[in-house]
Amino acid sequence: MANHTLEGSRREAIPRQPVSQRALIGAVEGTLADFLASQIAALDAVDPALGGFARTARDLVLAGGKRLRPTFAYWGWRGVVGPAEPIEGVLPALGALELMHTFALVHDDLMDESATRRGRPTAHRIFATQHGEHFGGSAAILVGDLCLVWADQLLARTRLPAPALLEVRSRYDRMRVEAIAGQYLDVLGESDPSSWSVERALVVARHKTASYTIQWPLAFGAALAGGDRRLDEAYQVYGTTVGEAFQLRDDLLGVYGDPAVTGKPAADDLRTGKPTALLMMARRMFTDAQHAAFARGDIEQRAQVIAETGAPARIEEMIRVRVDEGVAALTEAPIQPEARAALIELATVATHRPA
Repeated sequence: MANHTLEGSRREAIPRQPVSQRALIGAVEGTLADFLASQIAALDAVDPALGGFARTARDLVLAGGKRLRPTFAYWGWRGVVGPAEPIEGVLPALGALELMHTFALVHDDLMDESATRRGRPTAHRIFATQHGEHFGGSAAILVGDLCLVWADQLLARTRLPAPALLEVRSRYDRMRVEAIAGQYLDVLGESDPSSWSVERALVVARHKTASYTIQWPLAFGAALAGGDRRLDEAYQVYGTTVGEAFQLRDDLLGVYGDPAVTGKPAADDLRTGKPTALLMMARRMFTDAQHAAFARGDIEQRAQVIAETGAPARIEEMIRVRVDEGVAALTEAPIQPEARAALIELATVATHRPA
């Protein structure tokens, strides 16, 4: 998409009350495009190089993706306020989650040395083509940092009374801390995989993925609505279990996903030696012969050995159990019916996906 199109105002395209996933994504992306256009203009005025830097950041934000975090936050909010409440006032908060997500992706890709994301070069690879590898890594860190600052700025534009915004901010901060804690454990696991286990891999999944993909966005959305303590436990159970299932699906896709669909290289997790729940389960189930075959095999052979252990089937069962538990938590919760139906559908969509 041409830069001038992305920088132009899209406010007129934002519906007052999005009811479909497509309309919701359009509303969030319209908010992001308008906000980013003003940020780019401000940096452009300082130095053209900064404008180019900001445009790269913007392109990463608007490069597609599932937009799950604003979606779960939206339904967490809608579950409290009902179907009639206009959405305009909370759109900045929903967009802020996507900026935070871009921060996490850019830094994660650099740590994992990933070459592609969503079928496009990652931030550090984009910048490396300009001035080399060191510049690429440094610039990617700064892009991630910039997106995190932008997230704070956009969140501050949310039209809420100060006490409500303070509670939203508290949940947002908790989400960020848990995501960074999970990322650290993820890096630690790659450095010392021999000390890892299925249980520890699930702790990483709970903090790195579940908390900032589903659990806290739901709680964040409820806070945008002024909160409903009766929903807190149901949202927490649903968010944790479905969030873990989401990461377990990611573990399977990291080994067996189609790169043309996932947008990432095949078997990236095996290449990096990431101690995912899938790999830890396989190691627990290895026969002596399978362990030896895995140790001497190439990436494709290792994927085959993992399949032969039956570990993927175990992970599939773990996904099913978690989704069932998450859906059950919503059954008796005092949630708006439209939101309950949407969240039940999202539990399946998020955990049974090709990418």
